[in-house]
Amino acid sequence: MKKTFITLVLTALTASTALGAGIFDNLVYNLRFGYSVGGTAPIGMPASIRSLDSYKLEPNFSLGLGVYKPLSERWGLTTGLHIENKGMNIDATVKNYHMAIVRGGQRLEGQFTGHNASEVEMWMLTLPLQATYAINDKVHIKLGPYMSYVRSHTFRGYAYDGYLRVGDPTGAKVELGSDDGSRGTYDFSDDMRNLQFGMMLGAEWYFYKRWGAFADLSWGFTGIFKKDFNTIEQTLYPIYGTIGVSYRIK
Repeated sequence: MKKTFITLVLTALTASTALGAGIFDNLVYNLRFGYSVGGTAPIGMPASIRSLDSYKLEPNFSLGLGVYKPLSERWGLTTGLHIENKGMNIDATVKNYHMAIVRGGQRLEGQFTGHNASEVEMWMLTLPLQATYAINDKVHIKLGPYMSYVRSHTFRGYAYDGYLRVGDPTGAKVELGSDDGSRGTYDFSDDMRNLQFGMMLGAEWYFYKRWGAFADLSWGFTGIFKKDFNTIEQTLYPIYGTIGVSYRIK
């Protein structure tokens, strides 16, 4: 994974150099501090997820260095390196939802109907490479791909107040309660992938001298789990919006 990450960074730098001579001239640097809201979700709500009962905000802070290279009067290139934390804490009502749980030391897999609480957390390094258009000297809009190396990741939770049909919807019925001894737990952290790719759309507004505000929307094209993971039927994509402040240091 580390070799792949280094290769992609070098590829991005090579592409930047190819855009014109003197790529390291007239660079603009800024520090960015933001907060993200979003989650990991399937595209389209499946019928097995009946409702989202709660969503708790998480400390999804990001800190980054942005680098902007003007290529013409209006167009430029934005890259940089961001340290990000992305996570969510949700509780949903599901019906016939494919699950694998552990209860009383026994692993059970089948179709679950009841309540499902999930906690997701990912710490990552993100490298964007975005085409940038300057509406004027204060407002920029950006669009382009990003790559994230996920250094640590967690996906765990529990199923409660319902029942699991072992194997298929007609299998043996296992009742699940709400306390630690009667509910079923799961931890799929080791099945999460370390590299994520997607697209990022953003805007930045310098409102006072060197100070600015920004808003970004990132949409992952790769699911958060490895390709061979199929315990959860739907592919879950990281989709997050980030708002924050920036300070131009050069």
